[in-house]
Amino acid sequence: MKIVFATNNQNKINEVQAQLPGSITLLSLESIGCTEDIPETADTIEANALQKARYIKEKYGYDCFADDTGLEVEALDGAPGVYSARYAGDQKSPEDNIDKLLSELKDKTNKNARFKTVIALIFNGKETLFTGICNGKISETRKGNKGFGYDPVFIPEGFSESFAEMDLDQKNKIGHRGKAVRKLLEFFQ
Repeated sequence: MKIVFATNNQNKINEVQAQLPGSITLLSLESIGCTEDIPETADTIEANALQKARYIKEKYGYDCFADDTGLEVEALDGAPGVYSARYAGDQKSPEDNIDKLLSELKDKTNKNARFKTVIALIFNGKETLFTGICNGKISETRKGNKGFGYDPVFIPEGFSESFAEMDLDQKNKIGHRGKAVRKLLEFFQ
């Protein structure tokens, strides 16, 4: 089976492909000829994921899935949330986003946070959502050089190392995207 994963983020593609059985092949946006930016203008993570999947289905005709992920920090009333990628501006700089996050948490004692991933699948004419959540906290400094996005400052519950210090297998076992992908796989099985 071949299915489109509606993302240009190679890190996400690698994370998801690593969890899939050999019988499922991911097609990238590039491989279907989609070079435009897919709109992400909704105000929830769920709606953004659906918006991206519907865009590919309507414009290209492929069954597909799309994800959206947000980092939700308790002390910031759930921010950056749906705006995680562009928290520090439209340039979508992970470094700038982390700088802004750490600055805003500087005087806060509550560092609790969670990553939330929603996968929107359009398959055989039906839309289905799968959610994965990973609870944790924000560290005061960056730790590690693996992963991407907020990984260097996110420490999952029950661990002392950040996502950026973990190998991909370990991150997939406990992480938000891994949990959502396992639900997607259960659906296919």
